[in-house]
Amino acid sequence: MAEKKSDRTRASILAAARERFGADGYERATIRAIAADAAIDPAMVMRYYGSKEKLFAAAAEFDVRLPDLRGVPREQTGEVLVRHLVERWEEDDTLRVLLRTAVTNESAAERMRQVFIGQLTPAFERAAMDEPAVRAGLIATQALGFALCRYILEFEPIVGLSTDEAVAWLGPTITRYLTAPLPSQV
Repeated sequence: MAEKKSDRTRASILAAARERFGADGYERATIRAIAADAAIDPAMVMRYYGSKEKLFAAAAEFDVRLPDLRGVPREQTGEVLVRHLVERWEEDDTLRVLLRTAVTNESAAERMRQVFIGQLTPAFERAAMDEPAVRAGLIATQALGFALCRYILEFEPIVGLSTDEAVAWLGPTITRYLTAPLPSQV
C-alpha cells in the first residue's frame, strides 16, 4: 500500500511541477509553489527529487516514440512524421512545458536538444538516411517553430489547424528535409 501512495505522491509532484514550470518558467517556479500545488509539504518534494534541477529534469522527461520510418514510402515520410509529432504534442503537455522553459533556461534547452536531436538522429540512422543529424536539426526547426506558434504564442490561424491540415502544410517540407539530396550533391 505504501508503494502505491508514494507513486501517487510522485505523480502528483510531477504534474504540479509541469504545470508550474509551464506557467512560471524554470527561474520563477519554486519548490514551495510546486508543493502547494501538489498539496504536500515542500520537504516531500525535496525527499523525492533532491533539487529543483532534478525535479525539472524528471518533469521534462519525454520520449517522442518516433515511428519506424524504414517501411514508409519515401514520399510519405514527412506526413507520417508530422502526424506523429502533432499527435504527441496534443496528447502530452510535457513538450510544451519544456519548450516554454527552454527559451530562457540552458538546462531546459539542453533537454530539448536531447529530446529532438538525441531521438531523431538515431531514428534517421536506422532508416539509413545520409546526414541524419543535419536532417534532424532541420526537422526540429519546423517542429519547434510550429509548436511555439501553436501552443505557446497561440497564433490563431495555427491554433485552429486540424491535425490533417497541419500534416498537409508541413508534410511536404519535412519530406523534403528527409529525402532531398544534400546541397553539396546537387
